[in-house]
Amino acid sequence: MRSDVIQTLLVANRGEIACRIFRTCRDLGITTVAVYSDADAGALHVREADLAVRLPGAAPGDTYLRGDLVVAAALAAGADAVHPGYGFLSENAAFAAAVQDAGLVWVGPPVKAIELMASKTRAKELMAGAGVPLLAPVDPATAGPGDLPLLLKAAAGGGGRGMRIVRELDALPGELLAAAAEAASAFGDGEVFAEPYVERGRHVEVQVMADDHDTVWALGTRDCSLQRRHQKVIEEAPAPGLDGALRTRLHEAAVAAARAVGYRGAGTVEFLVSAEGRPYFLEMNTRLQVEHPVTEAVFGLDLVALQLRVAEGEPLPAPEPPQPSGHAVEARLYAEDPARDWQPQTGELHALQVPEGPGLRLDTGYTGGDTIGVHYDPMLAKVIAHAPTRPEAVRLLARALERARVHGPVTNRDLLVRSLRHPDFAAARLDTGFYDRHLGELTAPGAGDPATAALAAALASAVRGTAAPGGPVPARLGAWRNVPSQPQVKRYRGEPDGVVHEVAHHTPRTGVPQPHNAPGVRVVAAAPDRVTLEVDGVTRHFAVTAHGDRVHVDATDASHTFTALPRFTDPATHTAPGSLLAPMPGTVVRLAEGLAAGVAVEAGQPLIWLEAMKMEHRILAPASGTLAALHAAPGHQVEVGALLAVVQEDPAATPATVPVPEETA
Repeated sequence: MRSDVIQTLLVANRGEIACRIFRTCRDLGITTVAVYSDADAGALHVREADLAVRLPGAAPGDTYLRGDLVVAAALAAGADAVHPGYGFLSENAAFAAAVQDAGLVWVGPPVKAIELMASKTRAKELMAGAGVPLLAPVDPATAGPGDLPLLLKAAAGGGGRGMRIVRELDALPGELLAAAAEAASAFGDGEVFAEPYVERGRHVEVQVMADDHDTVWALGTRDCSLQRRHQKVIEEAPAPGLDGALRTRLHEAAVAAARAVGYRGAGTVEFLVSAEGRPYFLEMNTRLQVEHPVTEAVFGLDLVALQLRVAEGEPLPAPEPPQPSGHAVEARLYAEDPARDWQPQTGELHALQVPEGPGLRLDTGYTGGDTIGVHYDPMLAKVIAHAPTRPEAVRLLARALERARVHGPVTNRDLLVRSLRHPDFAAARLDTGFYDRHLGELTAPGAGDPATAALAAALASAVRGTAAPGGPVPARLGAWRNVPSQPQVKRYRGEPDGVVHEVAHHTPRTGVPQPHNAPGVRVVAAAPDRVTLEVDGVTRHFAVTAHGDRVHVDATDASHTFTALPRFTDPATHTAPGSLLAPMPGTVVRLAEGLAAGVAVEAGQPLIWLEAMKMEHRILAPASGTLAALHAAPGHQVEVGALLAVVQEDPAATPATVPVPEETA
């Protein structure tokens, strides 16, 4: 029997998953090797590794997706094993084979298993033979009204790329072309297939772990139904609301799927469960999943340690998995703006602090001071809570996120907190359309009073302004400074809502600034980084942190971000009407067919597609009229705010000469 004791492990990945694998390696006494692109030279996973090897370039196609460079890096660093993490090359059979051909241990499933599951179309054929329940495929060429709605999916990959929902037959040809183009760009394979779209279905999956000794574990279920753009946001284990018979059927189907391909290591079998409780096989992910921590919490296991054990040729610890205990929920913290079509955000992450405590876990690839770039996924961290019951775990996670300090680009933190506290989530009324139905209410102005938070920011700023260079500042009532007492006015623009708050305050001879004309508010204490106010008889604390002109105010019930504004605005900063600006840094991947200066366009028509942080974003015509200028071209790298095109509005514009595709949310 093979026995390969791993001494030095290279992780062919970056960010959070690399850091998480390194953590287990440290516990096991294994030397760690990181690979990094030029954009990641100072990244946390590089800082945490024992050794690191540079992959020249920044784009994934030049670095983390270059299997030849990764294998060469492993050999150069003296590694004897490679762990792929998830994403990038983790499900690439050719890379797995290259690792083994180089004499290295592959911490993953057999090459044949990866090949069999690499194409969703071929995988479904194999699963049908194994008796796994499936949705019947639909031939787009013969689809009729009775086949609608349809779901188009890329055969060679996941993550929502190449996925489209089609509800009208007239839209099918255009959506097939768009899905194939996106799939080819993302995976190098434009094959797309169609299947029935299950309305209000749940995404339920089973974690499997298998060894070379004929043992296959089914490690319970996970619910991953809360998704945006077909990508998961909140996951939990076990999946709530499933009866015992359905759980047993899912476990048995997952084990059958693993045995059908001779699986070894960690993998996930994903199912769609209809509203009537019927399960359908979606795909098998031949790797570790992002959401694996919830299974680890419930079963008390380290799945990475088990992966390494199996890769060394050892059997799983027992014929049957341990008994599960309690409930776990995971939330993915993204640098993105849910209220603005989930636009990814970039820039410096000034602070990332999540409360520590029993039942809480943070997996991240960032720390305060790191920069969020444009080349990779916008996920900052995963926050996981484990408790005896689901309500306790959900409450613990929501409160931990609420108390976290996340300073820098806009994130989905508030959305996560509100999602966890939404009545439908609390009642386990879960399906993949959750955000389609509730996004408006989840991104509306919510808890906390931004005007009071802006007041706290102004008072903290005033205290900072009274300090002598290098000297002390007043920290509580009773301090005395001889400073002017006339009212001062400060203006703050809230983010991301854009509401401007004007705050007036004065500083009396006590030296402690006071609000001007704010009935019901009393200053209890004020310091440069902390303000305590009594508001309508309730004492509230505000932590205030300034980074240049951006100010973060963290209260017990909400966090607010402001930009300090000058007293007077510069009219030259206004943009000409009709200008289409890049909402984020990225790459222009395509233009609407026939798009050129002088053509007519219609309001809301997609004109330009940008790719940033593994997601594609449409730039729409703001009005009907004529395209007066076009500055974008496929392949162009653009910065945020770059002028892409100008539309000259014409109230009597003729129909567009550029085809208008049917787009889905």
